[in-house]
Amino acid sequence: MEQQIYKGKLTKFHWLKITKKEELTKNTFSLEFEIPGNMKENFRFEAGQFVSIKFKSHDEDVIKDYSITSAPYEEKIALGIKINSSEGDAAELFRNYHVGDLLLISEPAGRFTLISKPSEFRTIVGFAAGIGITPILSHFKNILHNEPRTRLFLFFGNQSSEDMIYREQLDTLARNYGDRLQIFYFFSKEKQSNSLFHGRLDDKKLSLIINQILHLDDTDEESTIWDAVDEVLICGKGDMIKTLANACYHHGIPKNNIHFELFEEYNDDIYPVEKEFPVIENIDVEFSMLGKNYFTELPDNKERILQQLLIQKFTVPYSCKSGICGSCECILEEGEVELLENEYLTEKEEEKGHILACMSIAKSKKIKLNFDLS
Repeated sequence: MEQQIYKGKLTKFHWLKITKKEELTKNTFSLEFEIPGNMKENFRFEAGQFVSIKFKSHDEDVIKDYSITSAPYEEKIALGIKINSSEGDAAELFRNYHVGDLLLISEPAGRFTLISKPSEFRTIVGFAAGIGITPILSHFKNILHNEPRTRLFLFFGNQSSEDMIYREQLDTLARNYGDRLQIFYFFSKEKQSNSLFHGRLDDKKLSLIINQILHLDDTDEESTIWDAVDEVLICGKGDMIKTLANACYHHGIPKNNIHFELFEEYNDDIYPVEKEFPVIENIDVEFSMLGKNYFTELPDNKERILQQLLIQKFTVPYSCKSGICGSCECILEEGEVELLENEYLTEKEEEKGHILACMSIAKSKKIKLNFDLS
């Protein structure tokens, strides 16, 4: 039975049965769900997407997002989940739910996706840290299955080898697709014989990777592998994403070709904001949310719209505050704003007046927003 549940936006959830549960490391586990035949369309997904699970944690209902690790062609929903603390929600999910139990699972969502190009020669590079491997694993399996001309390079960072998840799956992929996939493991708290592979994935490490791994290109003697990179995928904590995204950009990759997924609230901008705006004071704001209308006044436009509404204690939807997740998407019905960065909205959505409140600066004395998209 379908349920409409509010999680920033009204979202469709369905009861699915757990078919497999596996402890991966001391603080990570995986869940797999059976997709009944009559729900195949509801749970059709793209590599890189996620689902939300609604479950009981400490006697309260919680909703948590988890990336899908399975590839679309596998026709199942598999998730990789990290337990951050023994009293956290993920720990409750691990302790209290088992094979055969039913859980409310949302229909797949998210835009950490790529357009499939099976007829093209492409080079795609992935950077992941810890649990950030989950959506990239889905991407790499899917690309290897569907794009015979695409080559892939994965740089995967962990604290130690015992903390690493999906090592067996990744090594199997590397063996089966050795002509198109190369994987390099990095450890921040475990010494390596080659110092290149010791430490965190950051801007300095990227420079070494470009110079020592992605240098000579067998397919083109006059350029490097890095010169041929078409898309970059990054998934991990906010600081890692910010550092690597900027480093990739400064090493010549266009921003539109750098894709990232964030697993935590992150309040900084991924890329530096280089624009300046005339100060406007006493801005009238009207917005609708869950069928109700709200009115307030912003003192000025020195801060973004979402952040100012949160300061005023309005419960507007948000997650990352960095223009990545899309939770604060709304429609600008009146007034003018400047959208600083956008990793989420499509061109068509922008043309229809959609904005991200977390990345929008007011440029008029009055603005009117609608958070009720559905």
